[in-house]
Amino acid sequence: MSIRHLPDHLINQIAAGEVVERPAAVVKELVENSIDAGASAIQIDLINGGKSSIVIADNGKGMSKDDLSKALERHATSKLPNDDLVNIDFLGFRGEALPSIASVSRLHIKTYDQDDQSAWQIQVINGNKQSVSPASHHEGTTITVSDLFSTTPARLKFLKSDRAEYGAIKDIITRMALCNPHISFKLTHNNEIKLSYSGQQGDFFDQYKGRIHDILGKEFIENSFLFENKKEGIHLYGYASLPSLNRATSQYQYMFVNGRAVKDKLLYGVIRAAYMDVLHSGRHPTVTLYLNLPNEDVDVNVHPGKAEVRFRDAAYIRGLIISTLKQALMNESQKTSSTLSSQTLQKLNHANYNPLPLSRGGSRAVPKSYAYNNHNLAEKAQEFYQPLEQSQNQILPSARYEEIPQEDQNVDFPLGAARAQIHENYIIAQSEDGLVIVDQHAAHERLVYEKLKKQIDENNIITQALLVPEIVDLDDTEIDLLNVHKSTFEKYGIGFDEFGSGSIAIQSLPSLLGEKLNVQSLIKDIIDEIKEFGTAEKIEKTIHEKLSSIACYRSIRSGRRMNADEMNMLLRDMEKTQKSGHCNHGRPTYIKFDLKDIERLFGRR
Repeated sequence: MSIRHLPDHLINQIAAGEVVERPAAVVKELVENSIDAGASAIQIDLINGGKSSIVIADNGKGMSKDDLSKALERHATSKLPNDDLVNIDFLGFRGEALPSIASVSRLHIKTYDQDDQSAWQIQVINGNKQSVSPASHHEGTTITVSDLFSTTPARLKFLKSDRAEYGAIKDIITRMALCNPHISFKLTHNNEIKLSYSGQQGDFFDQYKGRIHDILGKEFIENSFLFENKKEGIHLYGYASLPSLNRATSQYQYMFVNGRAVKDKLLYGVIRAAYMDVLHSGRHPTVTLYLNLPNEDVDVNVHPGKAEVRFRDAAYIRGLIISTLKQALMNESQKTSSTLSSQTLQKLNHANYNPLPLSRGGSRAVPKSYAYNNHNLAEKAQEFYQPLEQSQNQILPSARYEEIPQEDQNVDFPLGAARAQIHENYIIAQSEDGLVIVDQHAAHERLVYEKLKKQIDENNIITQALLVPEIVDLDDTEIDLLNVHKSTFEKYGIGFDEFGSGSIAIQSLPSLLGEKLNVQSLIKDIIDEIKEFGTAEKIEKTIHEKLSSIACYRSIRSGRRMNADEMNMLLRDMEKTQKSGHCNHGRPTYIKFDLKDIERLFGRR
């Protein structure tokens, strides 16, 4: 079979298979071009999920007549002025994007040249580029992509539903809007406005906070914290949710590297590692993470859609993000989500409450049997009110009130002073400005857990030598990976040596893991984690899971009656302990109600 050169239209269609996999990829490439052109307003109009029509209009710089013609040629770009593939200062730099899109659709471009103050247009029909001609266009560039994949029906039938394709585009626009708060974005679908974000004003963080508020909402802003770190030319910042505000998936984690939205497994891994101590493994925080670093320290061209990046020193970046997030979490560790209390109050406020109807005169109409005259008011009142003759500890079923000495009734503490215990599990405390309900088991579980961790950090973990070493069969590359991370194994009490060719011998294990540990499974899980994320955090996670189980067993159980001294001691310990706002699984240990909200609930405000 002889070798031949492929025709240009087929070359472009092959390139389109790499760049243009679905309508969302088209939108991404074109919107990135608009951002690179300095646009302050970008509008995206879709018909049928982008299958029938995609129109991107911006107010950016625009192109000259000559540049407009060159833009549709393969490997032609204005974004590599120094021919340097390392120092890339633009979002879009793939020279085949526009010709590839044009090869699988009908393309029409209108642009206004600010320097010449003239407008030009060009069309590509069935892969054939037309001549540049004058046009009527006021500013920026407008690109219309019609009948996507009309020239490649085989690709068209693999597209998903209009709703799914629109959803993918919406996600891309949301991420770009989060990363460019100064730009206005507007998205319509089938002539209906779906998203509209105005460009934010103010200083650096005001702009980002305003855009985050627009996209993620007031609830996230009120229940998140700012984190920031500047080190050796790297600027890391963003907002992350409190552990008690979590989601079932990681799709609400938005990550940006040098202004580029990415979905990078390393970054997902560092967020999971940072929250490992305060959130159950099946739940995920909401995070907006921005990482800016020198171009030479990151390779953004390792993925066809530029969704992943490669860091020159991945371990350093990983450690920086984890330590920054953990420190920020520590600073906010005694807070719980205000959403919990607000949702509870909202439910109470909308409960089935049916007041008696008002009479025409404005006073409530009451049944005649309840009517009374002034002279027998005291008598009627006595009928309705009969004092309860019960002990103080049995005012209501499952509710206990403890008489608290006057000197212990100080409500100035953050969590206030204990007043009662209900259902033998919840402590009711009065603070200076409200009411606090504490889950005694969850709170004490966190306290015990933190004490156990501190003991290990201070005294080192206790190891147990195995009488008969456990032999684990591995290949040579896996053994090399374990040797690289051997210090981590030793830190947590796992000692091993190479045992012949293709296996290791586990000589010691942490004593707290017990005899039922499946060593083979643990070692192979750790190797899988090292291969995927480059770390051996599975060891620490296993240790902490065991400590969590011990803490749960040793903590105050639900149903345990506590006296006033015990309840107040628990509150004071919570105030002194980091991460005490959440149990080991991310659940809140307490909920606080502001007095003003309680008074509003009862119509006092």
